[in-house]
Amino acid sequence: MDAIELTDISIDYGARRVLSHLTLRLERGMVMVITGQNGSGKSSLLRVLAGLQRPSTGHVGCVTGSQAVLPADARQDIGWMAPDLMLYRELTGRENLRFFADVRGVDISDAAIIALLDRVGLQGRADDLLATYSSGMTHRLRYAYALLHRPSLLLLDEPSVMLDERGHALLEEVVATQRLHGMTVIATNDPREQRFADTLVRLEGVV
Repeated sequence: MDAIELTDISIDYGARRVLSHLTLRLERGMVMVITGQNGSGKSSLLRVLAGLQRPSTGHVGCVTGSQAVLPADARQDIGWMAPDLMLYRELTGRENLRFFADVRGVDISDAAIIALLDRVGLQGRADDLLATYSSGMTHRLRYAYALLHRPSLLLLDEPSVMLDERGHALLEEVVATQRLHGMTVIATNDPREQRFADTLVRLEGVV
């Protein structure tokens, strides 16, 4: 995926409009940061970008070369991470990633899964049940889930919530690495994360 384009995007919930006529383009190597008060549409916009929600008006196109497709048709190129992303507490960290790799059809070795768990700071915890993980460790596993298939578009919703200072360093490394082969969109109200932005989108909320 070389770019993602949003054209005249609006999001309505009944009579309430949370996003109105947003148009922008994000290209490979760039980071877009979305900020705004609670209820302004940050998470909704990420769901639209992921193909998990249809906008009320407008169009989203994922562009590869000269061809544009809908996000729902490009899901193998999209990584998603959010605080409410549900993982399986009765499985280990390794088993969670293996399960989702199999579901996605991702060809990944056990050694690569262990390396990914190490990368997100879960060294030595691969075979511990998720039920024994702290909230911060569980959030790190969500990073591993999002990165499992090496997505070209990485969507991060409140990426540093529940993380300590070393977790912020993880976010910085993930964003820097993603710049080398893809794009990142971050929804956040943490001012430390705004510095990543090539494009900063401030959502005001629309009644």
